[in-house]
Amino acid sequence: MLHRLLLYKTRPTAGLFRERRSSPLAFRSQEIPRDLNDYLERILDARVYDVAIETPLEPALKLSRRVGQRVLCKREDLQPVFSFKLRGAYNKIARLPAAAIARGVVCASAGNHAQGVALAARRRGVPATVVMPIASASIKVEAVRELGATVVLHGEGYDDAYAHALEVARESGAAFVHPFDDPDVIAGQGTVGLEILRQHPDPIAAIFVPIGGGGLAAGVATLVKGLRPQTRVVGVEPADAASMHAALAAGAPVTLPRVGAFADGVAVRRVGDETFRLCRRHLDEVVLVSTDEICAAIRDVFEDTRTIVEPAGALSVAGLKKWLGERSGATFEGPFVAIHGGANVNFSRLRYIAERTDLGDRREALLAVEIPERPGSFKTFCEAIGARHVTEFNYRYGDSERARIFVGIELGGGAKGASERIELVSRLRSSGYPALDLSDNELAKEHLRHMVGGYGHGVADERLYRFVFPERRGALLDFLRAIGGHWNISLFHYRNHGSDHGRVLVGIQTPAAELPDLRSHLDRLGFAYTDESENPAYTMFLAGRR
Repeated sequence: MLHRLLLYKTRPTAGLFRERRSSPLAFRSQEIPRDLNDYLERILDARVYDVAIETPLEPALKLSRRVGQRVLCKREDLQPVFSFKLRGAYNKIARLPAAAIARGVVCASAGNHAQGVALAARRRGVPATVVMPIASASIKVEAVRELGATVVLHGEGYDDAYAHALEVARESGAAFVHPFDDPDVIAGQGTVGLEILRQHPDPIAAIFVPIGGGGLAAGVATLVKGLRPQTRVVGVEPADAASMHAALAAGAPVTLPRVGAFADGVAVRRVGDETFRLCRRHLDEVVLVSTDEICAAIRDVFEDTRTIVEPAGALSVAGLKKWLGERSGATFEGPFVAIHGGANVNFSRLRYIAERTDLGDRREALLAVEIPERPGSFKTFCEAIGARHVTEFNYRYGDSERARIFVGIELGGGAKGASERIELVSRLRSSGYPALDLSDNELAKEHLRHMVGGYGHGVADERLYRFVFPERRGALLDFLRAIGGHWNISLFHYRNHGSDHGRVLVGIQTPAAELPDLRSHLDRLGFAYTDESENPAYTMFLAGRR
């Protein structure tokens, strides 16, 4: 009978409840909590498809090869508002009695729930007021307005917006639509799990679910454990916004003093009471992931789908990769499913995401290294690194004895990349180069890599040149060999931007009498270059004081 239920289209079906109440579900009533049976009925009868679509469950071929397991992705980023949140919002509003919504609806959200409420309210002909934190992503704010809702920007985070939304609801008499801690919202989100089981009737090893307030995790875990108890359901949270993880450890919801804002769609300081109760009972575990791991997961999704999901939307992929990485060599029955939660990301954030992706995938190491301050030392250092691809190179003259450089070096990725990083640092140190691994140093990743430089105190006769050369493995070393060791390099900045051409900024100490020789040498190299010695940006921020 359960198998037959899964063959139903998950759209509401006339007579479905009557059939279920006399079904073999009843014989399990002594084995499972009563509320599980109730939630199964709520999910099976959820009103979501007036506005939501049944999203595909697609194979992630490249990610599958990378992790060594079959991975399927539930594409909730394809919903009309690019997020699963539409399901719960519409199910809640559709079930409110007419008298309850006569004065409209109110909600608080950082964006995705807001869009779901706005679209659901428009479809039901109900006015909606949405309170959003001031720092909400502009793409989400504008989307809510375009859907016809009144947007109120209030507070620094979700908690401030939530408190203000409750006040608006009390003063106006409008119905409040909670983003996660409501049985009808949870049931609406649970239809994601029902679709997964219907779309893949064979065994599934595990389903990875992003967690913010817990509505999706509670709905999916309750549904899956009721129908496929052998399938693991794993929640995923950012390490800096781990409210469900903290609640499960404490045995009750706790309020975190602060949460990270990178994955703003799940930046919730306290999970719901009902979502916690259901997750404690039905969720198998919670995996915590870093910002860098989330960025790497965004790239994984893009490489398989050519879609850019938001940080919260990539959480499940990041958690899946981490979970499988800790179980290398294990065998499992069935594929793994990752739910893509949403794709509402500001375009301006992509630069930061790309910057952190290689670190999250262990494809890049950031090192601070001391080398001798003398002509040719850059080239000697690159030869010590070997054939590895240098992704970044920052240097500014400091004193006449030792030079401190900030360098990024390409690694193999994953567990291999982690071991390569350790071996590389050890090899540099044994070669006489004091090296400090900054790959996990947030200050270095967030700020230092963009700040290395400054005035060249005591640097005489410096000329500044900007070079462009074909990018390939070993290209930087080839460039340094071509420059030669006759002139001292006093400034050096190189960053691989993933393009076909490398771009280098070089300061070269050259007495006036030797300038013709230098320019003749540079012309013979064949690299495109520009003399930036009179560029006002250089004279203001980098050149030695004159």
